[in-house]
Amino acid sequence: MTEDRHIFIKNIYYMLSYAFTTLRESVYEDVQKETFDSIYNLFAAILSKGIGLQLKQGLYREYINCVEDLAVVRGKIEMSGTIRNRLAQRAQVTCDFDELSQNNLFNQILKSVALLLLKQKDISPQYKVALKREMLFFADIDEVDLKQVRWADIRFQRNNRTYQLLLSICQLIVEGMLMTTEDGEYHLASFIDEQKMHRLYEKFILEYYEQEFAQHVKGFSARASQIPWDLDDGYVGLLPDMQTDITLSYGNQILIIDAKYYQHSLQENFGVHKVHSGNLYQIYTYVKNKEAQVKGADRKVSGMLLYARTNELLAPNDVYHISGNKISVQTLDLNKEFSCISAQLDQIVEDQFGIEK
Repeated sequence: MTEDRHIFIKNIYYMLSYAFTTLRESVYEDVQKETFDSIYNLFAAILSKGIGLQLKQGLYREYINCVEDLAVVRGKIEMSGTIRNRLAQRAQVTCDFDELSQNNLFNQILKSVALLLLKQKDISPQYKVALKREMLFFADIDEVDLKQVRWADIRFQRNNRTYQLLLSICQLIVEGMLMTTEDGEYHLASFIDEQKMHRLYEKFILEYYEQEFAQHVKGFSARASQIPWDLDDGYVGLLPDMQTDITLSYGNQILIIDAKYYQHSLQENFGVHKVHSGNLYQIYTYVKNKEAQVKGADRKVSGMLLYARTNELLAPNDVYHISGNKISVQTLDLNKEFSCISAQLDQIVEDQFGIEK
């Protein structure tokens, strides 16, 4: 395992800590100090710490519907089942009742993901021991088919809000690292796929600017906003939404950042490397339509393609001036120490808005 690999995995932790601010709580400080040789160990460590904390606070319980044959009446009598019991000469009543139980979807997901990790050969013994110890408290909780979980339908409220980080980590593991073998068994894929890393990468950048600048600099804004099309007749039809990854604004300056996480940050044609044409067309379209939206407000709009640095020798780092707007192309090297990544993100704000952190 190379040093760059260790640093990259640790940087994923930092990215997660911005995307899910709960990771900054003291219970996770030990995770931050550890050196991980695989992404699976990182997730196992985070999940183990989180489940341990949840056990101290108490597993979430909610009312679930039960239909059982009982010797005494509880809740409502279910007539068809009761009649069957009478015909079979059983002195039992079929009852329909609600019971406060830990055997709910929240805990079922935690147990199922923990058991999935325990089956993996790449997980270090120390994390398996911790997860096995915690699973003793989940003996009465059922497993759930992780491929059937409807993550978007899960709702959090006051009594289960502490599960939000844990289930987000579970979702990342399930959606980003699951694959099925021919015999139907689940195994972790070789790494988080490009799409999931792209989502984490853009969320990290947005949350970094929100937490490090928007919360401390008056008038500074960081958000993922939509841009309306500059239409002549107002007819939208089937035009797609223009949803930006990150839009930074301060004073009369606006910077639209499109975060890109690709295996290859440049496209190659006959040995010549160029910026991905689709990416450049997209950021240019965002900039020109945003400029039309704020026309007359004396505001300058710029755009930036911010690629995650890959192992390629060539890395884009250029500034272009197109039709009166500045369009930048930069790379963020995730194999460097996080202090270097943070410094580069800070430098972008200083260069664009003149704000020093």
